[in-house]
Amino acid sequence: MAKQQTFGDKTKKKVVDTKVNVKVIKAFRSEAGTIKYMERHVRVDDVGQIEKMDLSR
Repeated sequence: MAKQQTFGDKTKKKVVDTKVNVKVIKAFRSEAGTIKYMERHVRVDDVGQIEKMDLSR
């Protein structure tokens, strides 16, 4: 019995995601006056879009 599918056939079927995962860290002052950091993982099409995003608490 012959092999029906080659390795090249398997790789052609996969869909490539063009978006980029970016970890955004934002610093802000708390009510007590200390500096706190907020981390968020964001998925964007282009890294330049991060500056335009609203990353409020």
